[in-house]
Amino acid sequence: MLAAACVPPPPPTGTRPVVLAVGTSLTAGFGVDPSQAYPALLQSRADAFGYEVRNAGVSGETSAGALRRIDWLLQRPVAVLLLETGANDGLRGQPPEATRANIRSMLDRARRQAPPPCLVLVGMEALPNLGADYTRRFRALFPELAREQGALLVPFLLEGVGGVAALNQPDGIHPNPEGHRRLADTVWKVLKPLLAGRRYKTP
Repeated sequence: MLAAACVPPPPPTGTRPVVLAVGTSLTAGFGVDPSQAYPALLQSRADAFGYEVRNAGVSGETSAGALRRIDWLLQRPVAVLLLETGANDGLRGQPPEATRANIRSMLDRARRQAPPPCLVLVGMEALPNLGADYTRRFRALFPELAREQGALLVPFLLEGVGGVAALNQPDGIHPNPEGHRRLADTVWKVLKPLLAGRRYKTP
C-alpha cells in the first residue's frame, strides 16, 4: 500500500459520505448474490464509520468503458473513489499504455471534483500467457499511477484468490462467496484506515 494524505470530504447535510466502488464483474459480483459481493461485505464494515458503499461495477467493462461512465458516476458527491478496472483490458491483451491513459483520465476527473474524493486504486495482474514483458508493464501501471495521482493502492485485488479453485466459481475467473470475503479483507486493509480517519454520524 502506498501512503497518501487524504481526509474524505464531508457529505452534503443529512446524507452519509459515499464510497463509490467502480469496477468490473469482480466488483459487480458476477455469479453471486449481490449481498455476497465484496462491496456489500465492505458496507457491513463501513457502517461502523458512518459510510455508504455504492456498487457501480459492470460485468465485462474495460477501462475505456469505465472512463465513458465516470462523469455520470461523479454527478453526486463522493467521499472515496474505489477504482477497480483493467482486468478485462488484460484479458483482451489491450496495450498497457492505453489502460494507463484511461485510468489516469478517470483519476484526473475525480480530482477536479469540488471537493475531490480520496482515491483508492485497485491493482490487477495480467495472465502469464501474454508474455513476461506484457505482464511486467501491466503490473507496473497501477503503483506508478497511484504515486502519480496521490492515490492509495490495493496492490492486487485477487491476492490469495486468483488461481485457487476452492475460492472461485467453475469458470476459474470469478470468485465465489468465500472468494469475495477474501477480496473484502484485502480491500479493507487499505480502506479502513482511510475511513477511520474521520468518523461520521449516520443521519
